[in-house]
Amino acid sequence: MSDADTEGIDDAGVSSWFASHVANVQPPLSYELIAGGHSNLTYKVEDQTQNVYVLRRPPLGHVLATAHDMAREHRVVSAVGLTDVPVPATLGVCEDVDVNGAPFYVMTYVDGEVLHSDVESAEVSAEDRMSLSREVVEVLAELHAVEPDDIGLGDLAKREEYLGRQLKRWTRQWEQSKTRELETMEEVQQLLERKMPVQIGSTIVHGDYRLGNMLVRSGRILAVLDWELCTLGDPLADVGYLLNNWVDPDEAPAGSSAPTLVGGFATREQLLQWYENASGRDVSGVSYYRAFSYWRLAAIVEGVLNRYLKGAMGKQEDVDLAVFKEQVEMLSASALETLTG
Repeated sequence: MSDADTEGIDDAGVSSWFASHVANVQPPLSYELIAGGHSNLTYKVEDQTQNVYVLRRPPLGHVLATAHDMAREHRVVSAVGLTDVPVPATLGVCEDVDVNGAPFYVMTYVDGEVLHSDVESAEVSAEDRMSLSREVVEVLAELHAVEPDDIGLGDLAKREEYLGRQLKRWTRQWEQSKTRELETMEEVQQLLERKMPVQIGSTIVHGDYRLGNMLVRSGRILAVLDWELCTLGDPLADVGYLLNNWVDPDEAPAGSSAPTLVGGFATREQLLQWYENASGRDVSGVSYYRAFSYWRLAAIVEGVLNRYLKGAMGKQEDVDLAVFKEQVEMLSASALETLTG
């Protein structure tokens, strides 16, 4: 495939935009779809002098109206870049769909490792696994300590009634993108509404905070990625989601493989204690948030399955769609078990 034929990239339009908006860029540009993105498409872009950038754009084809807002994601990453939370530096956003058929934004390229699974984390030393565990918690607590108004994100979303808003949003997403009926999803939704705790405080919520969305090296987090689900609300939602993805070695992951399966990382109990110490928050009711996160992720994965079936995720022939279907069923079952166990 030639660079000009890279799916999701209009080389002429993108090259022209880069020339006008990115300093010292030297066209022609080459593009590589970075593997691992099941939502927004992420490309590595390289010019003729080995300058490397990252371009993010929505999936190909029809998407939900509220999802994949490039200007919003660019705004969030730019704002968080003013804090001590590590993120790539943003270089610009293009909202003119005539340039590339959809909005996109561009960031600096951060050269680190993404721990998608236990295969990658097996290469991490035992010492680095523990230091990374601690840093994952400390960076999350740092994010939750930021006052949104201080970095221009005070109007990003409503601050209160986070869980109620999220339940409505993901119930709607499930209804719009489900590929079949699944009674467990409806049962969990009703239990989540009935058992909903009172929100204490409001912070920036990443929405997808896990090792697989970080660039790491030598036990340090170089950058936290994938801010498309970021909002304002209940910080314990991030904690519950992180714990779900922090799978013990003797445990079956509720979804796809987990980096912590390899062992040598901190336990969930250690993570919770570190977070409680760093944030000063009561984490005793975290089980509800874990159930909510399982259920929400089931709705997200169903949306990914729906987009694959409609051909909106590009030509990725090695994808086994049955895996996504099974993952949704496992996640919804885990949500039910967490709520009723």
